[in-house]
Amino acid sequence: MVHYQRYHQFKKGGDEEAGTLVFVLTNPGFYRRRRPKLFSFLLLSLISCTFILAPHFFGSSSAFSHLYSFGVQNEDLDCDMAVNAPLCSSISNGTICCDRSHHRTDICFMKGDVRTHSPSSSIFLYSSKIRNDFINAPSVVDDGEEEGPNEFQHEKVKPYTRKWETSVMDTIDELDLISKRATLGVHHACDVLHDVPAVFFSTGGYTGNVYHEFNDGIIPLYITSQHFNKKVVFVILEYHNWWVMKYGDILSHLSDYPAIDFSGDNRTHCFTEAIVGLRIHDELTVDSSLMSDNKSMVDFRNLLDKAYWPRIRGLIEDEEREAQEKKISLRPTSGSPLATRKRMKHHQPWRPKLVILSRNGSRAITNENLLVKAAEEIGFQVNILRPEKTTELAKIYRELNSSDVMIGVHGAAMTHFMFMKPGSVFIQVIPLGTDWAAETYYGEPAKKLGLKYMGYKIMPNESSLYDEYDKDDPVLRHPSSVNKKGWEYTKKIYLERQMVRLEFGRFRKRLVRAYNYITRLHRQSHLRRPQ
Repeated sequence: MVHYQRYHQFKKGGDEEAGTLVFVLTNPGFYRRRRPKLFSFLLLSLISCTFILAPHFFGSSSAFSHLYSFGVQNEDLDCDMAVNAPLCSSISNGTICCDRSHHRTDICFMKGDVRTHSPSSSIFLYSSKIRNDFINAPSVVDDGEEEGPNEFQHEKVKPYTRKWETSVMDTIDELDLISKRATLGVHHACDVLHDVPAVFFSTGGYTGNVYHEFNDGIIPLYITSQHFNKKVVFVILEYHNWWVMKYGDILSHLSDYPAIDFSGDNRTHCFTEAIVGLRIHDELTVDSSLMSDNKSMVDFRNLLDKAYWPRIRGLIEDEEREAQEKKISLRPTSGSPLATRKRMKHHQPWRPKLVILSRNGSRAITNENLLVKAAEEIGFQVNILRPEKTTELAKIYRELNSSDVMIGVHGAAMTHFMFMKPGSVFIQVIPLGTDWAAETYYGEPAKKLGLKYMGYKIMPNESSLYDEYDKDDPVLRHPSSVNKKGWEYTKKIYLERQMVRLEFGRFRKRLVRAYNYITRLHRQSHLRRPQ
């Protein structure tokens, strides 16, 4: 009875051959009773099914494209056979497919005659196919074309990766993706014809904060576009010149083409494929299991290495040239104090390099000078780095890439742990009330990158809040209860009004652990070197 119902469900859906085939294959008794009559039909059905599935097994230019590497769910194909095909992986020409299954982002795919129309914040997809599934969508003015019934499909999407956060998504520009019939007349003639796909995304929202710039922008852009091997054009909504300049070194390693300002460029740009929106996996993370080529966070960091080293080499050459000029002008004799200092420096034993990311204002370490002294006494070479919004990223990368240990208090600047080499040590000082955020946004991602992560949760007496509140106040004893009141409480109390005063009886243990770990690695690598 189950087989019979299944057979008629397939017949009702119009796939009679495939449904009959499933019914026959799952009901041997039925096959034996009607073997003479069904043999020829069974053979014909098998052949038909083979042709139906052939594009999925052998590939098809009309079904598969550069867009294939995206998607998260299975699709049922003909012949009742399920394959692990991602959502929107097999769209045909003239099709818009949107994946809205992720809680962080929506992403849409367009294939065919794709044309931008920035005055109406629209991307049109023109098709010559005759379809009977017109959508009576809201009116969209298209240079005099008739509206509504002439649309095959109408989707709206905001290409930013914080879909769940209404307050910021309300500030993001929305795009209309509209599929229309080309026979009505295409009034938007191509001003610029591109022979590579496009990726549309926004640099609005929280852009201006380095954590969000990487987490909601640069890393998702890498996830979404790296498989194109730089043969892709980036079309940016809410375009900022400073952002393009700041991340130009990275963009040039993801695309061979200049980025397009969607709102500022009113020309009609034409593409054969487009991705609208970006994929995001987790906080500052590339999940290799979700990448078609198994790329990971280490691969992303390798891209940063390629992006910044040309500039770093230029900085080194400038410094060497300046040093050479000073050397020529000073010309120290062999017995001069300068020459003696140089000889002593040349023979100094190796010391691991520790960099402190220093903060000004809230969550600053008020006894930072004692931290420097304690680290130097243990055996570290200590540098203090105070990155500003205008600090060139290549300079920050150079400093951290050459360091063995990074110390900093929880905050957006901890995003720079990505500039550390795998195997380095990252010590994050965790102020009161920031436990979950510190571990989620920086601690766990650092481990995934291959860093030795050491979190240091301060005690109430190491917080400046200790001097403001009674010793039994929930602000000091139960920060989680305060955080439950809402983000505004967390921000006002723990992020904006808290300073850190390290207790070195406790913190020195972290420094010693880091020193022993790094020196052990150094000895092991030295022993492995060929003599």
